[in-house]
Amino acid sequence: MDVRSNEPFWLVKNGIMHSYPSLRADANCEVLIVGGGITGALMAHACIAKGYKTILIDKREIANGSTSATTSMLQYEIDVPLYKLKELIGEHGAIASYLACRDSIYKLENLVKEIDSSCGFEKKESLYFAGKSKDVKWLKQEYEARKMAGIEVSWLDKKEIKATYGIVAEGAILSADGGSVDAFCLTHDLLRYNSERGLKVFDKTELKKVKYEKDAVKVQLNTGAEIAAKHIIYCTGYETQNMLSDKVVQLKSTYAMVSERQDLHPEIYERTLFWNTDSPYLYMRTTADGRFLVGGEDENFKNAIRRDLLLSRKKERLEKTLKKYLPNSSFVEDFCWAGTFGETKDGLPYIGMHPKYPKSHFLLGFGGNGITFSVMGMDMIIEIMEGRPNILSHFFRFGR
Repeated sequence: MDVRSNEPFWLVKNGIMHSYPSLRADANCEVLIVGGGITGALMAHACIAKGYKTILIDKREIANGSTSATTSMLQYEIDVPLYKLKELIGEHGAIASYLACRDSIYKLENLVKEIDSSCGFEKKESLYFAGKSKDVKWLKQEYEARKMAGIEVSWLDKKEIKATYGIVAEGAILSADGGSVDAFCLTHDLLRYNSERGLKVFDKTELKKVKYEKDAVKVQLNTGAEIAAKHIIYCTGYETQNMLSDKVVQLKSTYAMVSERQDLHPEIYERTLFWNTDSPYLYMRTTADGRFLVGGEDENFKNAIRRDLLLSRKKERLEKTLKKYLPNSSFVEDFCWAGTFGETKDGLPYIGMHPKYPKSHFLLGFGGNGITFSVMGMDMIIEIMEGRPNILSHFFRFGR
């Protein structure tokens, strides 16, 4: 699957950070991770920390799939608002999911420090604003739900939003918990760190066939080599839908652009994530090197050719929407790209085992906050492998 357009900003910015060989000789391990994006890198870190002999493979070069196109906004907010999620899965599961997402931001911050990554992690606030007056009522309901759950939030009215951020909006939830990162860089830093601790990484190495035996999973590769593993963990993101018989995610196309470094914006933008209640929603943040990143304009199709043909038109519409909410913006576009992403029926990821795939585990952080889901999931998969699943395993399971 073609999951992004050519030349997303992070790939151009970082270039080739590290390169790895393809696997051309038979190998064995305790854990085989399929997928060399941010999710696979996080999963590999957890496996090495637990002492598992681990191999990671990717059919592309490392981090060249969706990870190179992500906007890397770190949010605890799930695509389904908390008050609605409580109706869908119950209060206990909804609040636990939101709090786990919040906590994962701080866990990622500690992980970045642990490996001394140069990924530009920044702790930020998050402003969720209503551009239309009709959205204020339910947004206030969402504010109350988060407050009751113990999440640090405050309510801003129209005047406060304009005075503080220069944004034309009807009301907003300001959250204390958020962040941003360069996920492409973090992926490479994680894999380099763990390669020095025993992780084996191979790119341009594609899984072609899997045989399930009594004591092992035998994986045949495009290179002719074979890997024997006790466990296989799929960290293959949106492409995983191609191998599943049940539809677990609705794939869509999304668009993003980033400004030149000379973009002039208030200092407060450097410490705030922005997104709104529109459908599809607009999201905005700054990068560590002082650019302004804007995205949205989602379309309900995954066709890569159609997606990329719309790139110029979507850039214009993003610029127009940005001017609507930030009339004094000095945004000058430098890079624009498109990618594929997906939404689940309840906004939650799929993390755990699938009944049709023995000895196999899936870490699929679908939705707008896939990185925080992946941080949560790296420990959840270890717990499932060791026979001690936690409560969220029930809410993130297949067949729910």
